This record gives sequence, structure tokens and C-alpha cells, in this order.
Amino acid sequence: MNNDLQNRIKQIDTENFIWIIYLIIIALSYKANYYEKDYFINKNNNSKNKYIKINSLVFLTLVLVYIYFENDALKSLKNKTQAKYDNLSFIATTLVLIAGLIFLYISINDTNIETEIAFN
Repeated sequence: MNNDLQNRIKQIDTENFIWIIYLIIIALSYKANYYEKDYFINKNNNSKNKYIKINSLVFLTLVLVYIYFENDALKSLKNKTQAKYDNLSFIATTLVLIAGLIFLYISINDTNIETEIAFN
């Protein structure tokens, strides 16, 4: 197996691990929604704090995943001579990373749960 093929297989294995992380994020988001609902119905501040902590963890994890993809897109952009789709991929991952950072900022700083943010 040549080096490029080995690198591609390793990349796919990493992406499979990221899919597992996404499943965990979905479960955490579901639990966070439970706490958010409890807060709005019962004014339970403990639920509000749990919601904020879980959401912050979710978006921090997503930002780390987005950084991985941003780095991967940057490497791909630098290593290709025919970079039409690599340019588009880099632009898309950069925008997703920016969105993730904005959502992380909101989840940490919106202590009144005024803004609805969602894992996309």
C-alpha cells in the first residue's frame, strides 16, 4: 500500500471516530433540551445551569471537530495542484468553524437562555 493510500485510510478511520463523537453530541443535546424544558416550565435554576454546561461542552467539542476538518482542508489545499474543489472545501470548513465559534460564544455567554442555538 502506498503512502497516499495509507494516509487516506487513516483519515477515513478518524472520520469514523468523529461519527461516534457526533452520536454522543446528539445524546448530550437531547439531554440538554430536557433541562432547558424543565427550566422554562418549572423555573428550575439547577436545570438551567446543567443546560448551559452541556451546551457549552457540545459546542466546544464541535469546535474541536471543526478545527480538525479545517486543518485537513488546509493540508489538502496545500498539497494539490488541481485545487478547484479543495478551495471550495477550505472555504466551507472555514465558514463552519466560524459558525461553531459563534455558537460556542453564545452558549457560554447567554446565561438567560434567550437565544435558541442548535447543533447543525
